[in-house]
Amino acid sequence: MSPPPSIVGVAELAPARDTGDETDLTLSAAVAVEALADAGLGPEHVDGLLTHPMDTASRLIPSTVGEYLGLRLGYADSVDLGGASAVGMLWRAAAAIEAGMCSVCLCLTAVPRTTSGAVAGAPTRRTADLSPWREFEVPYGNIGATEGYAMIAMRYEHLYGDTARARAKVAVAQRANAAHQPKAYFSGRPLEIDEVMTSERIADPLRKLDCVLPTGGAAGVVVVRGDLVGRSAHPGVAILGAGEAITHKTITYAPSLTDTAIRQSADRAFANAGVERSAIGLASVYDCYTSTVLLTLEDAGFCPKGKAAAFVDEHDLTWRGSFPLNTHGGQLSFGQSDVAGGMSHVTEAVLQLQGRGGGRQVRDLRHAFVHGNGGIMSEQASVVLGVVS
Repeated sequence: MSPPPSIVGVAELAPARDTGDETDLTLSAAVAVEALADAGLGPEHVDGLLTHPMDTASRLIPSTVGEYLGLRLGYADSVDLGGASAVGMLWRAAAAIEAGMCSVCLCLTAVPRTTSGAVAGAPTRRTADLSPWREFEVPYGNIGATEGYAMIAMRYEHLYGDTARARAKVAVAQRANAAHQPKAYFSGRPLEIDEVMTSERIADPLRKLDCVLPTGGAAGVVVVRGDLVGRSAHPGVAILGAGEAITHKTITYAPSLTDTAIRQSADRAFANAGVERSAIGLASVYDCYTSTVLLTLEDAGFCPKGKAAAFVDEHDLTWRGSFPLNTHGGQLSFGQSDVAGGMSHVTEAVLQLQGRGGGRQVRDLRHAFVHGNGGIMSEQASVVLGVVS
């Protein structure tokens, strides 16, 4: 049996509130060069590319990026799964390699940002949105993500009890992890549980420190055919199994507010990998809000439904603890660069599995679970990663 497709190179720019004149195209190029250098490869080796919708180009996005980087591609695609896009790229890259479409695939995410919140240097799109969300919800004020996630958190508390302290512990543990990640936006700024629980209320029951800080940034990984792993500068991290599930776009049409498609995507990932949950030494999961983490722990199968608060209370979630969680600080403390924020969970898991976690290195790590969430708990993608023997 041939070795599985593996990640051999990673790169990530430090999140920033203002990326100046950079565009999603220039940021993609910068992180592509770094990722390839990290892998010990050059553009001439790349024959696969995965990217995401960009403001630089309204159409033909993969070819736009490929042309800019001077690539000659046998496979290219654009993944549009919001925060789940980065994780979704991994299994697509592995599948394309297994199908013989390419042998070295770049997976790139990049989002610029200015202090006004606008995308720097991007053209203004005027595409008509004819979706039910636009027609039936926007006129009544349902336009932001926080409101939807607050509804989910409120429903969860109605069913299972107060989670404020558990959510605060998640935020505090991830801030402690961020202290050992120099690129983290909140590195060096510790946090206490009471600070989280008394911070400004944004949308009941979510408070300011339950929410991510939007930033600009970019991240990418290099996935190669299994037999090419030995040619790279770092150990390979195998993509052992993946799963994906999508149930809705807007929260109005969600089948349930508290039972999510994470269950289906995680079950598929573990089944495909042939790995038990007990073997997972690191959970690197999407954390746009602290409440999202609680739902993910449950629906990914790490604890029973309604028991996430107890699970968090019983475990040390820092890099040195009994259940290492988001050891780079998560998006809550590392920074959320939109789809690139989702990729930060991938890059952290790879660095940890390669033994490059520095002052936050998880000991004796062999397997990691990585999860991406798009929309308002709409699009779910899971992967199980492991060290190549």
